[in-house]
Amino acid sequence: MCAEPGCTAAGEFRAPAREGASAGFDGPPPFRWLCLDHVRAFNAGYNFFAGMSPDEIQEAQRPIAGWERATRAFSATASADQPPRWADFADPLDAIGARFRDRMKDRAERKDGRPLSGKDREALKVLDLTIDSDRTALRKRYSELVRRYHPDRNGGDRSHETRLQRVIEAYQQLKGSPAFA
Repeated sequence: MCAEPGCTAAGEFRAPAREGASAGFDGPPPFRWLCLDHVRAFNAGYNFFAGMSPDEIQEAQRPIAGWERATRAFSATASADQPPRWADFADPLDAIGARFRDRMKDRAERKDGRPLSGKDREALKVLDLTIDSDRTALRKRYSELVRRYHPDRNGGDRSHETRLQRVIEAYQQLKGSPAFA
């Protein structure tokens, strides 16, 4: 029913509550439902510019009003995708924290400051090496994996051949990388 006293029409249109009405909690403001006639009367009595000076009205009516304000960046490289401040809420199951820890782990940089490309990071995963591994650790891990997957070491079994090929490709990628120079 319409919220206006004495009206028996269906209240189909949402309108803000009367002045001074508050929700009493930190949530959306309360609304009232009005019929078509009463919502038209409400809209006719609404004045956006009430209480503004002529200069303020002219400033609000400029064609580009509001466009000169800085807006938040929505790109993946901007700070919008950074983890939230953990002090603001509780995460007892570590559902959100684990997601961002994994994401940041993949983007971590080497302690020595040498750059890693996306292919370098994939190659490190294939060889199961940490981001800060050096050239000696790279050679040692490559030797271990070649011995493990080579057909001569497996009695001629060629089932590990694709894995061996991936190990060799990863080693070639990292061997030429500036991070391992």
